[in-house]
Amino acid sequence: MGEKKRLGVGVISLGWMGRLHTRSYKAVAEYFPELGVEVELVAAADPIDSVREEATGKLGFKRAYADYHELLADPEVDIVSIASPNFLHKEIALAAIAAGKPFWIEKPMGVSAEQSREIAQAAEKAGLVSAVGFNYRHTPAIEYMRALVREGKLGRLTNVRVWFIADYNSSPLSPLTWRASKEKAGAGVVPDLMSHGADLAQYIVGRIASVSAITDTFITERPIPTKMGVGHSGFEIGDEVGEVENEDYVAMLVRFDNGVVGTLESSRVSVGPRAEYVVEVYGTEGSARWNFERLNELEVCLGVDGGATHGYTRAMANPAWGQWSRFQPAIGTSMGFDDMKVIEAAQFIQSALTGEQLAPSAADAWCAAEVDEATVASAADGQWHEVARVEGNTTFDK
Repeated sequence: MGEKKRLGVGVISLGWMGRLHTRSYKAVAEYFPELGVEVELVAAADPIDSVREEATGKLGFKRAYADYHELLADPEVDIVSIASPNFLHKEIALAAIAAGKPFWIEKPMGVSAEQSREIAQAAEKAGLVSAVGFNYRHTPAIEYMRALVREGKLGRLTNVRVWFIADYNSSPLSPLTWRASKEKAGAGVVPDLMSHGADLAQYIVGRIASVSAITDTFITERPIPTKMGVGHSGFEIGDEVGEVENEDYVAMLVRFDNGVVGTLESSRVSVGPRAEYVVEVYGTEGSARWNFERLNELEVCLGVDGGATHGYTRAMANPAWGQWSRFQPAIGTSMGFDDMKVIEAAQFIQSALTGEQLAPSAADAWCAAEVDEATVASAADGQWHEVARVEGNTTFDK
């Protein structure tokens, strides 16, 4: 065997997603041995003392910094993960670009389309590859659904339905966090969840050209935390409440460049569905539908007349679907959410090693942000809005 290539990693912000990035980097050598890379966890950056102690004591980083600028200046750090809250994405991403570090950033990339444009254009100008956390793309069932579409197995596409409904914020006693702040999060559920839905729709069907939308805020105030937590847990609340400044529900009608029409809907306060993320694609000769809550399954109907048993067939993930065979030895054995991040990490690493943009890119994130921007504008004035085109190395259309 040839000598493995060393790649030094820095992770900025070690909340839930930063730790998931860390685990994903560790797993790449096992699941993608052909990359021939030795990933070294060089440095983490986090402002919390106890988290920095965990970084070196439990997570395997060589060192930890309170200031992310020190991490970016570390000569042993070759690539960077940005897993901070959304309102810090722009400043950190631009600093990483200035330092010449390829970066893997979570979505939404900025709190506005303008911020996303700045990041994407800066990365393109610097000639840096990037990765964005559109992890649902990598689900084997989604990859197979996309193949069915591209091979024409569903006939001429007619319409698509995307449904991203969750309950993680359904309790009115859930704390008021930065996600409810227009300044820190921008819009609400639109970039939080529906940006995933818009990216999946574009990845499978094509570019969204125009949108008509309505939004609403069903829970208008929440208790102010007396103790901060990490991610969605660990908070303590008191009696004082504050205003929720952005939407927690959105419904959209969309038109695609290729003439397909669709409906997209998302909520983060619906009681019942835990994470019901559904994609349905319909054509003149068949259809397919997927639900994240059963992510290893795909319902498929091919042909318009299947006789007495016509209808959906439930298929299980198998070696013909995406990267499934790297993770499981037998059909019926399931992959999980974390596995999608390992695939994403591998795409990012391969992009960094080869200079070829393989992972979902900063330009993809900018494109999704323009859909978000048109959605918010449409909800404000009740009119159809065109989605601005983006420049750069998008991958959803490759």
